[in-house]
Amino acid sequence: MKRLVCALAFAFGAAACTAQSLDDLNIQIHGYATQGFLYSTRNNIFTTTSSDGSPSWTEAVLNVTAQPAPKLRIGVQGRYFLLGDLGNSITLDWAAADYKADDRFGVRFGKVKTPSGLLNEIQDIDPSYMWSLLPQSIYPIESRNSLLAHFGGVVYGTVKLGPSAGKLEYRGWGGERSIGSDDGYFVSERESGIVLPNGLGQVVYGAALHWKTPLPGLMVGASTGHTNKSNTSLIDTIPGFGTFNGSFVSSLVNQTQVFGRYEKDKLMVAGEYSRLPSHGAFQVPHLFTQPYNIDYRDWYAMASYKLTGKLSAGVYDSQFFDHRSALGPARYQKDWAISGRYDFSQFVYAKAEQHFIDGTVVSYDTARNPGGLKPTTRLTILKIGVSF
Repeated sequence: MKRLVCALAFAFGAAACTAQSLDDLNIQIHGYATQGFLYSTRNNIFTTTSSDGSPSWTEAVLNVTAQPAPKLRIGVQGRYFLLGDLGNSITLDWAAADYKADDRFGVRFGKVKTPSGLLNEIQDIDPSYMWSLLPQSIYPIESRNSLLAHFGGVVYGTVKLGPSAGKLEYRGWGGERSIGSDDGYFVSERESGIVLPNGLGQVVYGAALHWKTPLPGLMVGASTGHTNKSNTSLIDTIPGFGTFNGSFVSSLVNQTQVFGRYEKDKLMVAGEYSRLPSHGAFQVPHLFTQPYNIDYRDWYAMASYKLTGKLSAGVYDSQFFDHRSALGPARYQKDWAISGRYDFSQFVYAKAEQHFIDGTVVSYDTARNPGGLKPTTRLTILKIGVSF
């Protein structure tokens, strides 16, 4: 299905491209490359050796778009990603055809960005925001590639509510999401010997509303996303005993997000709340069943200010709680971040960020922390980026 959806998207675009010159197609090529440096106290983070200082965070993105017809745009984006033990490969971020009939209705299909929450659609555009890390409570960098997009379609549009009521933007989506076996979501399982050789395919669908209120600069919205029950094979290797075949099953998942953003002059203030409950199990017949039962309730609040034409500063508080986990540091993560960005030119920028992290529920792995996890971590991030 995934290959078919992308093939149809580009066949549709290619048919519209026939008998046109390259100038007519309005081809544009853009991209960026970033290099990050991580230093943390007490715990190694993101599968890196950050407590010794780690430059193991590299990204490079290239996208090509064309407009073969006034209402049709096609494009593709590839990405190289390396973060500690994760990635070190080139993947397809998105590849889609987008037909916009008018402001009220448009449709895109292929591998398309999933328009959930406030920030999901900009996860792949590092030059567009000031943070080195988006709030990890809702937008984990280790699973960015899986959460960014799905194979299927999106319908979208804008409805004007009148001069005294603003306008309403809507999005609806459906298709299949693919979580690779090497995704950061499965780090702890891989380290315990459990591998999902085929990854995890999930049927996803959802909708979002963004209300641009009559107050200039204020937008509030909500989205709801649903994932059908999943079942995939697993291989469990137990040292001294052998290799066993089993399965991973998960329940229907309903994720609800509410969010808002206010922008005025040089100031931006935003926030978001998300709830995601789920349950399931890793199981090998006649050997073991390892259940999981989660109820993630996460939120962040952020603000940024453009101090000068080239310098911006910001702060956010990001909090992650699993309400079905036992009390203790493994139940939550509380992360205060202070960030700064300096744009040397239109094409070169640098970011610096300091995180004050309490709790250990996300971002850590046992292999890089053999002595056990400490309850608090301080993380410094430096990043340089080039865009074109």
